[in-house]
Amino acid sequence: MGTYYLPRNVKGEGRILFIFTTKSLLYTTIFAGVGLIFYFIFSALKMTMVGLIMVAILALIGFAIGTLKMPELGKFEFAKKTGGENVDDIIRRAIKFKMSGKKIYVYKEGENND
Repeated sequence: MGTYYLPRNVKGEGRILFIFTTKSLLYTTIFAGVGLIFYFIFSALKMTMVGLIMVAILALIGFAIGTLKMPELGKFEFAKKTGGENVDDIIRRAIKFKMSGKKIYVYKEGENND
């Protein structure tokens, strides 16, 4: 009998600290940096613990944006269209859409007010 090599998934082996992809690490540090601004403000007001909590919460939000994907929920229209996409891509597209000044007009049949 011969030896057969099974293919291996090596996609996640280039990660830093295993749970962080490069993108999620970048989002976590950016949001934690914003949290540091709040930390310095709250530490000046002698509320250091509140500042640390803000840093942790914002870092967690950044990690979630960089890591999570939008779930496919059948009940909500927006989740049907964006299901399976990265959250940061959805946010980026929404910001681009708002910045371009475009609007969406919806026509509903049978509801004319003439």
